[in-house]
Amino acid sequence: MERILTTHVGSLIRPPALLEFIRARQKREPYDRAAYERCLAQSVKDVVRRQVELGIDGPSDGEFGKAISWSQYALERLSGFERRPVAPGANPFARGADRARFAEFYAELDSAEGPPASAGASGTLAVCVGPIEYTGQEELNRDIANFKAALAAAGAKQGFLPVAAPASVIPDRKNEYYASDEECVRAIGRAMRTEYQAIVNAGLYLQLDDARLAVTYDRMVPPASFADYRRWVEMHVEVLNEALAGIAPERVRYHVCWGSWPGPHSTDVPLKDVVDLILQVNAGAYLIEGANPRHEHEWRVWQSVKLPAGKKLVPGVISHATNIVEHPELVAERLVRIARLVGRENVMAGTDCGFAQGPFHRRVHPTIMWAKLEALVAGARLATEELYSRRAP
Repeated sequence: MERILTTHVGSLIRPPALLEFIRARQKREPYDRAAYERCLAQSVKDVVRRQVELGIDGPSDGEFGKAISWSQYALERLSGFERRPVAPGANPFARGADRARFAEFYAELDSAEGPPASAGASGTLAVCVGPIEYTGQEELNRDIANFKAALAAAGAKQGFLPVAAPASVIPDRKNEYYASDEECVRAIGRAMRTEYQAIVNAGLYLQLDDARLAVTYDRMVPPASFADYRRWVEMHVEVLNEALAGIAPERVRYHVCWGSWPGPHSTDVPLKDVVDLILQVNAGAYLIEGANPRHEHEWRVWQSVKLPAGKKLVPGVISHATNIVEHPELVAERLVRIARLVGRENVMAGTDCGFAQGPFHRRVHPTIMWAKLEALVAGARLATEELYSRRAP
């Protein structure tokens, strides 16, 4: 039967047993390596099985193999970087127009949550001090093997591994080696190609997470101009496409969001102003945030923007940042209105972002996460009934 398929953005809340090992790794304390590997493999198997049982068509490994955050994990897979402590009161991660306007709110948020997830567990600054090369083959191969074993055990036909796009790899890094920041990011793109190619060669779908594509607008404008920001995005899209050269677009998913922090987001760049650049990425599917109240209205962008032939749109129809569980009828409504613009065969149901941006940065309670994914599946079924019934227009 033809139907609306379901997936999500990738990062899921880690189980307590796995967190104990990750905490020791982050603090560089001794731990039982063999016990950690066993726990990790079993945790991936369990989380994939639960996704499949729930009805998720495109599951992930939950990003369980990453010991830092969704973007900082690359510190453990790339050479050329060293970590330096951030001076007291000098937080390079806490800036942007939204933070300037709502400074008192963000002071409370940071006090409650600790350092931003982009800073990693220790709040250190990553500095490029040498040539960047990919050195994470052991961890990458382990993650691929664990995920493929979990998919087979769950009887799943497909799955995706989420990794960072070049623009989002170790964001807020400092460059002291390359002649320019552009040379640095191009080196990152060349190095990360190893990871991208390996995932696709393993028969898995590759998902590229790129929150910084949109978030950088809030960081740059002002004082830079919107034209400056557009040039910055164009350069990073070029670097990403170079890293994807030779990889079949239909095996690639590209995820864009406006960051996952629970803030006002009053200065986010509108989707209509960057959608053309997003669609230039050589991917087969585009996962774009759309369930939160700052961006939900942007489904109307697809009234005037044509989705390229052969591409799929995976709108966020479930929010990762609120404990309110969406009603399946609302999920269906969000899917149907977009499907009628871009074609029902071109739509999958997804989430706005990951439910955990790092092992210790979750956005909802685990029980709520699973309830939300359950609502996602139920809503996709309702949308299928409406879109594929004989009465559907």
